[in-house]
Parts: sequence; C-alpha cells; structure tokens
Amino acid sequence: MRIFAFHLLNDYSGSPKVLSQLLKGWVKKGLDVNMVTCKGRDGFLSNITGVKYHFYTYKFAQNPYVRLINLTWSQKMVFWKMFFKVKKEDIIYINTVLPFGAAFLGKMKGCRVIYHIHETTVKPPILKKFLFGIVKWSANDVIYVSDYLAKEEPIPNAKSHLLYNALEDDFFEIAKQNRTSKTNLKNTLLVCSLKDYKGVNEFVQLAIANPSNNFRVIVNAVQNEINEYFTEVRLPINIEILPVQTNLHPHYLWADLIVNLSRPDGWIETFGLTIIEGMAYGLPAIVPPVGGITELIEEGENGFQVDSRDLQKLDTTFKKIIENTQLYQKLHENALRKVEHFKENVFSEKSFEIIS
Repeated sequence: MRIFAFHLLNDYSGSPKVLSQLLKGWVKKGLDVNMVTCKGRDGFLSNITGVKYHFYTYKFAQNPYVRLINLTWSQKMVFWKMFFKVKKEDIIYINTVLPFGAAFLGKMKGCRVIYHIHETTVKPPILKKFLFGIVKWSANDVIYVSDYLAKEEPIPNAKSHLLYNALEDDFFEIAKQNRTSKTNLKNTLLVCSLKDYKGVNEFVQLAIANPSNNFRVIVNAVQNEINEYFTEVRLPINIEILPVQTNLHPHYLWADLIVNLSRPDGWIETFGLTIIEGMAYGLPAIVPPVGGITELIEEGENGFQVDSRDLQKLDTTFKKIIENTQLYQKLHENALRKVEHFKENVFSEKSFEIIS
C-alpha cells in the first residue's frame, strides 16, 4: 500500500505534529509512505525515518491577499509536480483542508481521497466555502479530530471517522518519569499561536491581575515577531513571552496550570493538543466553553470551561484552582486518569484500520 500525505506548512504547530505521528505509525506497519509539503522549513514533519519526501514552494505571508496568491500558486505546483508520480491505486491523505491541489490530483487520478480535518475556522468565509466545497466534491473518507467538528462540518457523501489526537509513547514516558507533586501553586502556562483570537491579550490581563503568580506564554513565532506584536503593550514583570520551543517538557514540568484562552468569537478549538500534553503532567486546565476542546475537560473534574472574554470569571476560576489545594489535587488526579484515553497505540491502530 502506497500513501501520499499532503500538508501545506511544516512547522511546530498541532496539525503537522499529529500527521508526524501517523507517518511514523504507517512506516512501522510497512506502508510505502510519501510526504508532500513545503520546502525550506523545519517542523514536526522534517526528517522522519522511512518517509520519502517531495517538496514544493510555499511561503506564509501576513497579508491575506498575498497569502491567498501563495496558496493558490503552491497548489498548482503540487498538482503538476505529483501528477506523474501518483497512481490510481495510491491513497491521497490530505491533512487540514488547505492542500486543495491534492484533492484535484486525487480526483483526476481516480485515487481514494482521505481528508483529516482539524479546523472549522477558516477566514475569509469565501475561502472556507471554497475549501470545504472541494472536500465535499473529492473526499471518499473524512477523519475528524472531535465529535464537535464532525457535527459542525458534515460531509454527506463521505465516510465519517472520529480519531482523537494522541500523545506519543515517548512523551508519556518522559512525563511519567519527571512529573512531581505540586505544593506551591504559582505557575501558569499558555502555548498558542501569536494571534489576538488565541487569547494572548487576556493572558496578559490575567497576569496583571495576579502579580504574585508567574505566567509564561510560548508562541509559534520568532523573537522579532514577538517584539513587533507587543510594541505598544506594557508587559508586567511576572509574565514571560517565549518564541517557538521544540521541547515543551521543561515548561509543562514548570507549570501548575495549563490554559487555552481562545476567544469563541474568533477561533473555535476543535481539539487542544497542548491541553492533553499538560494533562500528562497532571495539570488542571482552563479552556473555552465551546468546541471540541470541551470533550477533553469536564467541568469541575479535571478543569473548568471559561470564556476568556469574561475577565472577571477567568480571574475567579484561576484563583479557585490555585488557592484551593484540595480542589487542585482532585483536578490533578482526574487529569492523569483522563489522559489515559489518548494513548498513541490506540490512535495508530485506528488510523491504520481507516486507511486499510
């Protein structure tokens, strides 16, 4: 069985990380695995043993019009670059809805087309309509990362599969060996993209309201982008802004609480990989009250669901967790139990069942 996996932008964000786990699992199963992604970038999809690579040019641009031009041009290149390499009996596996050139390629060649959908928020709306229209036209199978997303973006004529994201076995082992009991609860962690709708500004406000606590945000950006974003923001001394990190273990070990503060009016979280990574360290979580991420956090059991735009409720919930050691211990123990549902072996086996 030969499979061609397509992903637009190789970086250190959630969707390429999930795909990298799949690639490794398929290689172990003996599949002929091909990865088609942009060149010139390091990320989770780089240098995976046993994977054959095919590269094309794509550059992310802040300007939405330039970004749309770059996306369109890159997908034309994908189509023609892979046209004579892909055969009818191959599987086309499209990670996120963005690599639409692969869908045209799959339909033209008569391949089985599998979409792995991670998102529902695509802007502008006309682009979302176009991309999901391509999914409806081309997909034989659609894999969703949460039940919420499956209900939000149904594809009528395709087989639907639910495949929760999972943590690597290595991650679990490192977390198990290093996690410690928490006593002095002072440290709160946010890992996200450097976007307003990801709740970065709300996190700053939470830090300002709690000067005796420590706050750390790790963003998927480089230092000059961080400097530009916070040019007119006066940051409190108890907050630390770090650029993209390839190893998050030290940061989860440092933290007592993990948060996801995405604003429901700007971004709906369909899963929440950093939340289950935090749970592997026994960290309680504060997450938005909508989206697939609510399937990870049960209210009052392993965390709480709060709309970050309600700063008063966010602060009250934060204090409830940090200042009540008995509640914290309950949340901590339940987090460790919940994360057992997201083991890599279950994830890999189910993915293989779907494609075979």
